[in-house]
Amino acid sequence: MINKVTLIGNLGGDPEMRLFESGVKVARFSLATNEAHKDKDGNFQQHTEWHNIVAWRELAERAERLLKKGMLIYLEGKISYRKVPAQDGGQERYYTDIVAYNFRILEKREGGSNGFENRFPNAESAPAPRGGEVPSEVAAETATASGDDLPF
Repeated sequence: MINKVTLIGNLGGDPEMRLFESGVKVARFSLATNEAHKDKDGNFQQHTEWHNIVAWRELAERAERLLKKGMLIYLEGKISYRKVPAQDGGQERYYTDIVAYNFRILEKREGGSNGFENRFPNAESAPAPRGGEVPSEVAAETATASGDDLPF
């Protein structure tokens, strides 16, 4: 059986840390994922889902150190359901959490020392598109370097 969740979204707030008497740390934060579609009238609609994320031990420490409100992250984990008894004799409350196994920041490095990494190449370092046009500067350099006027 498989219980796996993969999310890409923005943090709704900084992680909230809690330390248990046993020394185990837990971090909790919310993650927003967005879906966009056109309705039957052709109007653009956006829907946001909020997910409660729980990270334990070393991953909780890493989340506390690196994650900030609004950041875009990739997260892997599992769905977990829990039931909390009512304190005042009312009804029990049910919660759905995503227990994180791993996360990756999908943001550009800020200042160079806080762990943010650019996961996507910029336009200058990206390879030339396949089957598309080659920029004229590159074509001129290639023709000059080979000493050939042939286009192949």
